[in-house]
Amino acid sequence: MAKNTSNINRRTFLKGLGVACALPYLECMADNSIKPNNPINVPKRLCYVFVPNGVCLPHESETKYQQWHWFPKEQGSNYKLTNTLSSLAPFRDKMSIIGGLSHPKSRNLVGHMTADTWLTAGDIGGSAYKNSISVDLLAAESLKKHTRYPNLTISSDGGTGFKSRVSTISFNNAGKPIPSEHRHRQIFERYFSPTGGASSMERKKSLQQNKKLVDLILEDSKRLMTKLGVQDKHKMDEYLISLNNMEEQIQRSEKWLDIPMKEFNIADLTLDVDATIDPEGYVRTMYDLMLLGFQTDMTRVMSYMVAREDGMGFGENFPKLALGLKKGHHQMTHDKSNGHWEEWGRYDQWLAKQFSYFVQRMSDTQDEHGSLLDNSLILYGSGTSNTHNARNYPLILAGGNNLGVNHGGYHVFDEHEPMSNLFVSMLNAVDVPTQKFADSTGPLSAIFDQRA
Repeated sequence: MAKNTSNINRRTFLKGLGVACALPYLECMADNSIKPNNPINVPKRLCYVFVPNGVCLPHESETKYQQWHWFPKEQGSNYKLTNTLSSLAPFRDKMSIIGGLSHPKSRNLVGHMTADTWLTAGDIGGSAYKNSISVDLLAAESLKKHTRYPNLTISSDGGTGFKSRVSTISFNNAGKPIPSEHRHRQIFERYFSPTGGASSMERKKSLQQNKKLVDLILEDSKRLMTKLGVQDKHKMDEYLISLNNMEEQIQRSEKWLDIPMKEFNIADLTLDVDATIDPEGYVRTMYDLMLLGFQTDMTRVMSYMVAREDGMGFGENFPKLALGLKKGHHQMTHDKSNGHWEEWGRYDQWLAKQFSYFVQRMSDTQDEHGSLLDNSLILYGSGTSNTHNARNYPLILAGGNNLGVNHGGYHVFDEHEPMSNLFVSMLNAVDVPTQKFADSTGPLSAIFDQRA
């Protein structure tokens, strides 16, 4: 393979009319004075993905529906996946399924308040709302020195929401919610601006003319291609195709994101979004943006709230729009009619497929240190088992095979082990030295080796 003699700075941007686009890692960016295998130089990442309303857990007596039970039946490395998590089968050696963990201070919370505490383990049971810092923001404070942005907080609805119906899972040092971003375009433009500012006037004009970012940086990318070796040219081709596909999906999403939601009655806590949307395209584009953020090393900490609790927001109608079901997500969690377990299980399966898509893309994407997945820890799960039951959180820890994780099993912990122990181990694995977080009692040694 032809070697490239040109060196390009890791922070180089491709530039076009009113835009600047970050680059992924290319071989010609390598600093020969730095050894890639040195653990000190490896970007280590954290990602938290939250789904609301718990998961489908049919009673043992309902044998007909056990194939839709979220948790496997057998513990250990010989567990068998049910229909629900079957899309994750290719990643058995890159993930752990976790049961039994929860936050002790959240176990008696009423209704749908556990999204508030999923990443904080805080005590919000009193009359005065007083949360604490979320683990992603704690990690971002330590890791921000490496990246352009400390963290990315995203959701399907944006903003902060309100107590027990938050639309963010990130909270600052004072326990105040951090507004999440939900519009693909705004997130997309943010990634590709060297200053992180608003779109320039030139860019606004180009958007009005439906010009995509890839078109605007085309000339600069052609000039760069003349300096690249064969392997880097291949990477650049893949990257530009990915950007183009992403922006096409963003353009589709914008058509329904600008449609206002109908008014809703807070007493009933129902919401009907009057829009024909593509939930799979929306969710996967969000995952694509997350991948892009890690790929370009814009940030090393992300949180994604796929949907809000209790039937609020766009995500409530995802089951209807994605699978043609008659009920929304929250509605099906309270349904007792025949067949409701299968409907709920099918939607859990749909959510798992979208997460599997993200894991696959993280696994397939390489930087100078190998697969992004192997140097990233991704926690996926909910703050309840069945809706309103804030125990036995359904959790999947994926990635981090280079970070001291012993994957390949289904682990069930008793209630004496707080979920914060998992947070402590994850923090230490990405070089954020932590002895205690919230109500932790130590590391989660069953999954992490001693160095983590």
